[in-house]
Amino acid sequence: MPVLDTIDRRILAALQRDGRISNNDLALEVGLSPSPCLRRLRMLEDTGVIRRYTAVLAPSEVGLPHTFFARISLRAQDGDTTQQFAAAMSELPQVLECYLMFGDCDALLRVVASDLEDYRRFLAQHLTPANGVRRVQTEIPCTVVKQTLELPLHWHGAPSGEGGRQP
Repeated sequence: MPVLDTIDRRILAALQRDGRISNNDLALEVGLSPSPCLRRLRMLEDTGVIRRYTAVLAPSEVGLPHTFFARISLRAQDGDTTQQFAAAMSELPQVLECYLMFGDCDALLRVVASDLEDYRRFLAQHLTPANGVRRVQTEIPCTVVKQTLELPLHWHGAPSGEGGRQP
């Protein structure tokens, strides 16, 4: 993992806000000339700090306004069962996130659907029959309080070459 300095973090923060920012505007925002800014950007891409560039869509505008959280209990917690379950979940486009957990459940999924009936079909056709699934408990959020993809790059405790700063 590369050590990120203040300028790297400023580049990353700017890109998190606007992934389509031009190199000239990015350089101006972080206080560099365009060539060194582009070199740093390429280094962040080449080392995997920046994984990809993407568009954040409005779920309701593409017909997927409902989010469901599925807490999964598996029949067993052995390597084969969890590996097969994880592989199956990775193939389902409705599953936006899948975490193998410590605690009361074995896995936690964030699933999108067009409506409750669409989610019920997903449960019946894909999730319940998945290898190793013993139980599914669904949680339905009533209000989204915060949802972001921006990582907190400037806080005390964030790894950096020069220490973090709290916003």
